[in-house]
This record gives sequence, structure tokens and C-alpha cells, in this order.
Amino acid sequence: MTRVNPDAGAGDRLALAVLAQYRMATTEQVHLVVSPGVRIEQTRRRLAKLRAEGLVDRITLAQAGRTRVWFSTVHGARIVFEWPELRGRRPSRLVGDRSAVRLRTGHALTVTETALAFLQDARHRGDLFRPLDWIPEVQHPLGSGEAVIPDALMYYRSQGDAGGHGSMMRAFLEIDRATMGPERLAAKIPAYARLHTYSPAQPGRRRIGQEPPQEEWRKRYPVFPRLLFVLANTGPAGIETRIDALQAAAALDGGNFLHKVPVLAAPLADLLRDGPTAPIWRPLTDPSQRVSWICTRPGPDSPPAAGGRTAQRIAHPYLAPAPQTVTGAEAATDAQTKHPGTVPRQRSPYPPRPSPPLPFPLLVEGRVPECTGGYQTPHRPPMSAVTCANFVAA
Repeated sequence: MTRVNPDAGAGDRLALAVLAQYRMATTEQVHLVVSPGVRIEQTRRRLAKLRAEGLVDRITLAQAGRTRVWFSTVHGARIVFEWPELRGRRPSRLVGDRSAVRLRTGHALTVTETALAFLQDARHRGDLFRPLDWIPEVQHPLGSGEAVIPDALMYYRSQGDAGGHGSMMRAFLEIDRATMGPERLAAKIPAYARLHTYSPAQPGRRRIGQEPPQEEWRKRYPVFPRLLFVLANTGPAGIETRIDALQAAAALDGGNFLHKVPVLAAPLADLLRDGPTAPIWRPLTDPSQRVSWICTRPGPDSPPAAGGRTAQRIAHPYLAPAPQTVTGAEAATDAQTKHPGTVPRQRSPYPPRPSPPLPFPLLVEGRVPECTGGYQTPHRPPMSAVTCANFVAA
């Protein structure tokens, strides 16, 4: 009896799903996402076959060396979003529209290029991040017809120890191509802060003792995803201006949102050169630092941010300076210097009261603190990056 290969056509299926979910991709991008281990001619034949079946279509960008950009047709999207792994997703309202594709290539292809950078880095590191774990334009309602729609939502699992205990992470990504001013870009920070606290109004009056309604995002995620801004199409001065604007917007509520959710920014050029897990990300709590988006903690050898400017620092448990040890004699001398004639307070013989818990866990048994609420084990070093293992060793 002839055995049926259940994986037959898996490459065609994945290529169609990627084009439907990513909105569009070039021939090379499809090749690197779907089947980087084969020759690109095989990918070209696969796309040509899908086009002949009416599942995908293409346009040609004459100004970009006649680059071919592929996208799903209405028929292809209707088939894809009935598959179990994509059921419940909504296709774009402009799916299959050649004019809409041509006018959106700049932003959409940059989003796809960012997804490819994360995908290639995860393959190199052995982390679990599949092509369909990158979901563009997921709507998160805020009530009154408003919504937060990130450029992409990413599900990512870092590799664990020998027992396979890794850390599941989620991230909202905003890819900025400098097509809008810094103020409009920074306005996204308050929108995400609203999403973090938004809970839909409950009909009727709440009874005494009844639990208050939970935030809407908790219905989707156990922990609020971290927020990553990828900055493109601008030089070092433009990067500094945009990060300053983002930090200023985040400080409007006293930095409360930044205490609860890691918000990082990085240039797209650095991300493509060094890889997303390299210490290229600048936390808005202290943009002078460089961290990995996975660890969100600066390493001992992390270089300071370029540009020569240090933004105003916002207190943060990850980036707080270590307390200095002061002897009793030094404290008495310091008190007399600042306030002459005062009597220095005697040190209490009782042990100090424990500090209240921080929003994020600290290092425990050699593990790296994770903003997702869990712990991530040290992983092997990626390409030319200061890794979490260095942070633990420090």
C-alpha cells in the first residue's frame, strides 16, 4: 500500500499563508521566510504555480530594479483564513487590490523585513519563532470606536535550559519610517497606556463585594506585551529626536506606564546589522543605555547610546543605581555638614524592614528577570551581542 505524505504541499501552504498574513512580500523575502534551505528558483516556481491557480498575484516595482512584490488574492485569502491555524483572523479590506498594494509597498515591505530579521535571528539562536507567529495589524478596542492597532504582534519563545524551560514573550511592534512627525509618533505611547488600563463598561450597577472588571487585554494575554519601536529612514539626529519625543510622551503620566511595561526603541539599520537580540535597544526609562529586547537589562560592556546626549532619567527598578554603603561615622559627618547643630540619629539594632515587591522579579538563582512575569534562563550568545549570560555573570 502506498503511503500518503501528509507534508506534501506544505511549502505552498506556508507561502500562501505568509502572503495572506503579512499582506505582501518580495520574492526574496518569501524565499527567506518559507524555504531558505533551497535555491530561490524553487520559490519562484512555487509562486508562479500559486499565481496560475489564482491564489496570489504580483506587481512589479520599476523604480526598485523591477522587484516583484507578491500578495494574496481575495480567493487565496478566503481559503487561508479558513485554516485552523488562521481561523478567526480577518483579511485586509484591500486584499487583492493592486493599486492599494502598490501604494503601501514602502511600509508593508519594511514590516516584512523586520519580521524576517527576528525570524532569522531566532533560527540562529534556536529560539521558537515561526513565520505565522508574526501577526500584523491586530485590533485592540479602546471603546467609543477607538482602537490600538500595532504594526505587528509577535509571539516569541526563547530557548531554555537542558530541560527545555524557556520563556514565552509577546511584543507589540511599531515600525516608523519617518513619514510622520515625532509628535504623532509619540502619541502612540498614551494610546498604549490607555490600552493597559482600559476595561469595558459593565451594564448595570456593580454590587457590593463584586470583583471590578478586568482589563480588556487580559482576555488575550497573561501579561501585557512589551512595546518595541523600530525607527527607519532617518539618521542619528532623527533617531535622537524621535526617542526624545517618545520619552516625553511616556513621562506625561509620571512614567507609570514605563514602570509596568518595557518600552524600547532601536534603529532598523542596527537591527538588520546586529540582529534583534543584540544590545541595540534603548529603553525609554534611560535612553543612554543599550539593552537586548529579551533581557531589557544593560550588560557590563554595553556601549552608551550614540549622539552624545543623555536624556533625563526616569526611575526604574532595572536601571536603578546600586545603593552606596555608608558607615555610621560617615553618616554622622554628612549630617553635621548638611545640617549643623543636629544630633545624628542612632542606627537601629533591629534588622531593616524588607522592601516592597518590585513590578518585575529580580535575579533569582542565576535566572534573568523577565517582564513577562516569568524567568528566562541564560541562552547561548547570539551574533556579536552582549548576552543575558553576561548579565548574570556580572
